[in-house]
Amino acid sequence: MLGPPQQRAVLAVLLLRGGRAAGVGELVDGVWGHTPPSGAVPMLRTYVSRLRKLLEPTRPAGAPPRLVVSVGDGYALRTEEITSDLGVFEESLARAERRRAAGDSRGAARMLGSALAAWQGPALGGVPGPFARAERTRLAERRLGAQEYRLRVELELGRHEAVLPELKALRDAQPLREAVCELLLVALYRCGRRAEALEIYARTRRTLVDELGVEPGPSLRAAHARLLTGDPDLSPPPVPVPAAASVTAAGEAGPDADRADDRDGADPARARGDVHPSQLPADLALFTGREAELGLVEALLPAADPPDKAVIGLINGMAGAGKTTLAVHWAHRAAHRFPDGSLYVNLRGYTQGGSVMHPSEALETFLVALGVAPQAVPEGLDAQAALYRSVLARRRVLIVLDNARDTEQIRPLLPGTPGCLVIVTSRSRLTGLVAGHGAHPLTLGPLTGDEARAMLTRRVGRARVEAEPRATDAIVELCARLPLALAIVAARAAHHPGFRLADIAGELRENHGSLDAFTGGDARTDVRAVFSWSYHALPRPAAELFRRLSLHPGPDIGTAAAAALAAEPARTVRARLSELTGASLLGEHAPGRYAFHDLLRAYAGELADAEDGTEGRAAALLRLHDHYLHTTHNASATIGPLRETLPLPSSTTDSGPLRFTGRKQAMNWLRAERHVLRAVVEQATAHGHEDHAWRTAVGLDLYFDRLGFWHDLMEINSAALRAARAVGDRTGEAHALRGLGFFHTRFAHSAEARRDLGRALELFRAEGDAFGEARTRRCLAYQANGEGRFAVSLDHYAHARELYRSEGSTSSEAIVLNEVGWTYILLGEHDKALEHCEKAVALHQEIGDPIGEAAAQDSVGYAHHQLGQYGAAVERFERAVTLYREIGDHYLEADTLRHAGDAHLAAGDRETAVAAFRRALALLEETGHPEAPDLRETLRGLGESGRG
Repeated sequence: MLGPPQQRAVLAVLLLRGGRAAGVGELVDGVWGHTPPSGAVPMLRTYVSRLRKLLEPTRPAGAPPRLVVSVGDGYALRTEEITSDLGVFEESLARAERRRAAGDSRGAARMLGSALAAWQGPALGGVPGPFARAERTRLAERRLGAQEYRLRVELELGRHEAVLPELKALRDAQPLREAVCELLLVALYRCGRRAEALEIYARTRRTLVDELGVEPGPSLRAAHARLLTGDPDLSPPPVPVPAAASVTAAGEAGPDADRADDRDGADPARARGDVHPSQLPADLALFTGREAELGLVEALLPAADPPDKAVIGLINGMAGAGKTTLAVHWAHRAAHRFPDGSLYVNLRGYTQGGSVMHPSEALETFLVALGVAPQAVPEGLDAQAALYRSVLARRRVLIVLDNARDTEQIRPLLPGTPGCLVIVTSRSRLTGLVAGHGAHPLTLGPLTGDEARAMLTRRVGRARVEAEPRATDAIVELCARLPLALAIVAARAAHHPGFRLADIAGELRENHGSLDAFTGGDARTDVRAVFSWSYHALPRPAAELFRRLSLHPGPDIGTAAAAALAAEPARTVRARLSELTGASLLGEHAPGRYAFHDLLRAYAGELADAEDGTEGRAAALLRLHDHYLHTTHNASATIGPLRETLPLPSSTTDSGPLRFTGRKQAMNWLRAERHVLRAVVEQATAHGHEDHAWRTAVGLDLYFDRLGFWHDLMEINSAALRAARAVGDRTGEAHALRGLGFFHTRFAHSAEARRDLGRALELFRAEGDAFGEARTRRCLAYQANGEGRFAVSLDHYAHARELYRSEGSTSSEAIVLNEVGWTYILLGEHDKALEHCEKAVALHQEIGDPIGEAAAQDSVGYAHHQLGQYGAAVERFERAVTLYREIGDHYLEADTLRHAGDAHLAAGDRETAVAAFRRALALLEETGHPEAPDLRETLRGLGESGRG
């Protein structure tokens, strides 16, 4: 009913996102993993389209989808209108918890039993993909947790004999699960089988020690101790009476009587019910922006009723992002929903001096605030946490845990029953809190441009901002939209109302690259000091990597390049990168791609200058440029294995260059590193690695040209030319000039192209570089063809062919034959074109070169088209498309599909032509190729929408 397995995998991702959007990349990774098939994105969009039809079969044509909606570059499923087995299961668990909290344990047990009975087989059975695998594990754990919860409730009802067989079977299936063992001990004891219970404990302990190397946890050890002493608490409890009764089944008075007991000097450890702490710090009067983030966090609470489960919101992010400000603002907006008060503590996870607060200190503060007499607060963390949970039971309290260091610091401070809201802030991601306690994470980044301008406006006045809009924008960008930096600069402007904002922006520019301009009046308003608290909390190896990363010139960095900088194995560096992202000193904006915030990069650079010697920094840069040079040429050789190569000097460093198993992997690397490689060539030119600069540029021309990155190649070859001329390297100068000349041709800069290509030809001939001369002549021929000088073009091709023959390069000779054939097509001599292109096809087939064959087949098809032989043309185009698809060259596949579309159109088959154009457009749009708009216009001219 729901289609093929991958389509069901798409639905599973959307469903389990709970209404939140999933980007195209996340969906592709979830369905196929990190090595998706060619055309995964178009396939994904097809699956989404089919799901829309399945889920909304009666939706009128043209009406927007109501359930699977487009959000940004991805999709979201409106789960509030979808009923799923998992949703029913979760709702049943929540209702059972509410019944148990109200004292109706019998009803809770029945509801839990029904929910578990409805669970048939493993979750997401038959659904493929890494997302489904991970969710199967998570949901199996969820089901097991619900089973344990039901058994615990059954024991509360005195049904120990009834559940004993199930507990024994569950313990045999899960011998390492301590909670199951603890329940089994209690059931055996109540059945009069104390010796058997002790043996079960001993066996479990041996298993834990032998297999995991750990002792049982405190809860299981406590149960064992109670067994040994025959603790009366292990006896079957009386059946509870619903909470509506004025006296509980255990003999405790209801809430009103509790207060009377306190007044009469009853148990001093019981909190007074009339205490309503209000500990929130003052809300920031000038709070601005963050509306999107506030919408996300406020959505965690139900619209009207109190939360029926523990709600934990986690706000994490880099220092200075405004986490505490947002948390306090949200807490004030939500405080009216929690009539029993609010608690706040600064856990000092990242503060000057490193005096991290112990959870016991926070618990003692909270317990006293909740009405527990100071002398009644017990000793020991476990006892304090147990009393804290008891005091919070049936209360609705808002709890802000600010500036947390790690999950272990947080865990004892969490309520044990529904009704409370916990807001946590941390520079750490606190993965354990998310995975183990269901916290909802929100990573706080810089402000948007509009939010940053609004913040300045509120702090310095609308008149000053409106009077100098350009200076305002400059301040926003120079502060990198970081709230702390903006606040410091705004404070300076507010203290000096006579200063022009343009002058303040000028001060920032003078200090750009350092943090001198962002020093406030104390450590909390000094960006450098605030960053330092995170930095000094790092282990030494992670701190060293943090400094090394500042040497990287690109907008982001991959793991392999980071490993080259650090001179460490990638596996080791990956763990250190995780430490940096966990501390919010680095961001992972895509899997395996890491980036600095601008001000953190400046801070890391200052540290590198201060703490790392000149020689160490130079050695790291050399490793980095070795890595990019050799990896670039490995990628180029993988994409064009029979293309002439540039000899490279051996690497003198352990730079760990990447090697690629196929064209797709090589092209993905080049696409991911596009902007980095441009910056790397510029840096190599500026910092004395001139040989790396021009040789890296040579390795980029084939792939970057295919994707239409022509502006990049102009900048890259310009830098390469400066580098080669700086050291008098005539071969490097010739390669850079050839590259510049060819890309001038792409932009129709005829005079510049002839100048640069002519000089490159002179240099290659002077150096005796036959391959360089041949490639330059092919570039000159290409330019001559564009200008209609076909005789000149054929002469250059003839020289190039002879040069390749002299070097024994059959593949390159075959490429020239195909280019000669294309020249004859331009001349209108289609029979000569077929003769040369068929020879090229035969040569490429002879040497096993599918790339060259595909290009030649395309040319043969084009010649047939010009002769009016449309059937023969389409046959050759289809052969070329098949080869390009097998190779994984999406651009040339799209180019041939366009030729096929033209042939179908000429033959009068408009429908097939449009289909070919659409397939080509989808491929061009996938890579952001500059030719996509032209093809979109072609489709519009045919009366189509122009959408791929």
